[in-house]
Amino acid sequence: MTRPYEGRGLHGQTVEAIAAMIFGGEVKEGDTLDVLALQERLGVSSTALREAMKVLTAKGLIGARPKLGTYVRPHADWHLLDGDVIRWKFAGRPDPAFLRDLHELRSIVEPPVARLAALRRTPEELATLERALERMSAEPNSVEADLDFHRALLVAGKNELLVRMEVVMGAGLAGRDRLVHGPSHTGDPVPSHLAVLEAIRRGDAEAAERAMRDLLDKAWRDVQGLL
Repeated sequence: MTRPYEGRGLHGQTVEAIAAMIFGGEVKEGDTLDVLALQERLGVSSTALREAMKVLTAKGLIGARPKLGTYVRPHADWHLLDGDVIRWKFAGRPDPAFLRDLHELRSIVEPPVARLAALRRTPEELATLERALERMSAEPNSVEADLDFHRALLVAGKNELLVRMEVVMGAGLAGRDRLVHGPSHTGDPVPSHLAVLEAIRRGDAEAAERAMRDLLDKAWRDVQGLL
């Protein structure tokens, strides 16, 4: 999962602060950023601010226009397959459309991955899935345990391109879990994950795919309940 920029020194804190302004709605698409005012507000050097702007530019969030200066680029330009951008979207205001998009992406990717995992998993990969489920049982509503299970599933599918989806799936799932698995959440995620695991253990590809679809249906009901 993408590590937050706060832990990366003053440069990282500056990136996070400006991202929070954008995703929190303080500055909107098309707004011009007053660089001097930002520097004073954040209490950083021009070098630190410039380096932060480079990061945000690379992620498609900001750009520069002749004579008009630095501005927030349209949402369509944002790199939504970037783990930081996904994390920032969840840190801002809940976005029902983005939660729907994430669910649809998972529905396209994860059931076929579960099918592949049932056919291709190694004993070591099965053991990793089992440990993740054990942690889910021991630590109810653990975001990291849920992430460990779904990461292990991608690895067990043995498709290098699908494994790379972990950047998107991991950041999105972490954000979704933190919204849904709050103190008021009473649903037990273990049975639905156990059904997937048992099908993979048996090598039953159809059952694994079906169990994953059932798991995602439940996950979407949880999101709808939140919304």
